[in-house]
Amino acid sequence: QVQLVDSGGGLVQAGGSLRLSCSVSGRTSGSYAMGWFRQASGKERELVAAIRWSGGSTRNADSVKARFTISRDSAKNMVYLQMNNLEPEDTAVYYCAAGRVLLSAGPGLYEYWGQGTRVTVSS
Repeated sequence: QVQLVDSGGGLVQAGGSLRLSCSVSGRTSGSYAMGWFRQASGKERELVAAIRWSGGSTRNADSVKARFTISRDSAKNMVYLQMNNLEPEDTAVYYCAAGRVLLSAGPGLYEYWGQGTRVTVSS
């Protein structure tokens, strides 16, 4: 079992920055992918970024590639999503997820989920 707790969301103006955090506990391994997903109102949940727990490999969605950075600190059991130059279109609930999947995997393949943290970007 893996437990995930998301935090760091909030209200920010367009152009601002936020850092989301995901606290990871339980039985993980280097083979796990750690993903950040988001779900805007009325839309499907989509992959934002993913990273291999063992480090090194990352993947970003095209819509956030130059603005968001995913990282992990295995010593602290944390995964982060640094979000810069936020846009109103980034408004959504953001979820941390873990699973023994490819970095390109969609939400249906991930095994474990955080409770979500809301990000609202005002124009």
